Amino acid sequence: MPRVLIAEDDHLISSFIARGLEANGFTTLVVDDGEQAEQLGLTDTFDLVLLDMGLPDRDGLAVLQSMRARGKKTPVLVLTGRSERDVVMCLEAGADDYMTKPFKFEELLARIRTRLRVVGTPAQHVLAVGGIRMDLQTRQVTVDDRNVDLTTREFMVLEVLMRHPVQVLSRQQLLSQVWGYFFDPTSNIVNVYISVLRKKLGGATIETVRGAGYRLRSGSTASDHELLLEIET
Repeated sequence: MPRVLIAEDDHLISSFIARGLEANGFTTLVVDDGEQAEQLGLTDTFDLVLLDMGLPDRDGLAVLQSMRARGKKTPVLVLTGRSERDVVMCLEAGADDYMTKPFKFEELLARIRTRLRVVGTPAQHVLAVGGIRMDLQTRQVTVDDRNVDLTTREFMVLEVLMRHPVQVLSRQQLLSQVWGYFFDPTSNIVNVYISVLRKKLGGATIETVRGAGYRLRSGSTASDHELLLEIET
């Protein structure tokens, strides 16, 4: 299931896009300022970024330039209500496509699908860490060949952990990547989901690093394999 980062400060537009994409089989995360967009855009978590040019704190052009300067090749589709000159600047900075506001959702969806086909987004890939295997297309998770039933949000938390298996992720990072701008920084929701995942996956699968956050253990299940990213053809 392709993941799309929506960087848009107009909440009506962002919620409209998110609902439409989710209804068409995408997973979305919404952020409403340039600093968050840049931070997440520099990860390898998303298959495509929808980037508004008029973001607060750091505008979309600066975010795009930062991504490309650091070698990130994630497709970026620019959303803009600005002049033709600004569109040209974005394309020259490395944007893959653009949509001028207002736009029809059907055209936006078609452009996103086309861009993902062009770059060959690994919509059918499988993540595997230790004995845990996650199929991102069928949304099936197995632990040592045992099927594990996860809710959508549990799946998303585990996916973030599996994409960064040697990295300690803080509560704030998990909140930002899974819940987007809707999250309450004081919430204990991450603790709750980690506890549930441990029960479903096995108690030793997720390590707590005191004062820092959580990390997935690659050798925490019966099978002790190296980190693996398989691209199915």
